[in-house]
Amino acid sequence: MTSPHKITRVALITGAAKGIGAAIADRLAREGHHILIGDIDEAQAGEKAEALKAAGHLADAVRLDVSDAESVAAAFADIDAKWKRCDIVVNNAGIAKTAPFLDFALDSWQAHLNVNVTGVLLCSQHGGRLMRREGWGRIVNIASVAGMRAVGVGRTGYGTSKAAVIGLTRQMAVELAEYNITANAVAPGPVDTPMTKVLHSATFRQAYTSAIPMRRYGTPEEIAAAVAYLASEDAGYVTGTVLPLDGGFLASGAHQW
Repeated sequence: MTSPHKITRVALITGAAKGIGAAIADRLAREGHHILIGDIDEAQAGEKAEALKAAGHLADAVRLDVSDAESVAAAFADIDAKWKRCDIVVNNAGIAKTAPFLDFALDSWQAHLNVNVTGVLLCSQHGGRLMRREGWGRIVNIASVAGMRAVGVGRTGYGTSKAAVIGLTRQMAVELAEYNITANAVAPGPVDTPMTKVLHSATFRQAYTSAIPMRRYGTPEEIAAAVAYLASEDAGYVTGTVLPLDGGFLASGAHQW
């Protein structure tokens, strides 16, 4: 529960009904924030919010399709009307579909940009306006190591969109600093989530794991811990950074004897 002397920050996490987003919601709830579960799946978002409430936390569900400008505007208008503030935005919602580069469909390409990049832009703009009013804010974007180097084949849409998220994060950091709003990104390597269980074949999983010095996938809770730091008071002088959470994957070349 929150301390009576601590400001209860309102934290919106997009795509928070399951996976990494749900773990981030759990962690920020334990930090004492009022959690808004933003998700296109209203039923799952409601279930997650109720679970947090049952554990003694402050939480509500917000119906949000990050790829739809009208949906984002309506969600933030609702947040402003009900809670009068939005101090933390974690842009976690994302999609990942694979296909060879020469066959990568235009509609799939556009979907990756709409959800993974435009969604970050829209939520950060709306959230940033509410943060500016309060003179304090934290924006944390979920990027990927796939935005920093090519991770196998098939990730034309995903990898490119995550690289764009990294560039957008730096631009936001520069432009929002005067309002005491920080913008940072975390770049996970492979993480055990429902999405990777579907997307990563056994062969790919074995190859990816062998390229990681720590020889394992990460956990959603490990990603959530890094997000919690970047969303905290202690990270007030940290902005424009990209933090890889990858077990040493980016640092490693040929690491076997």
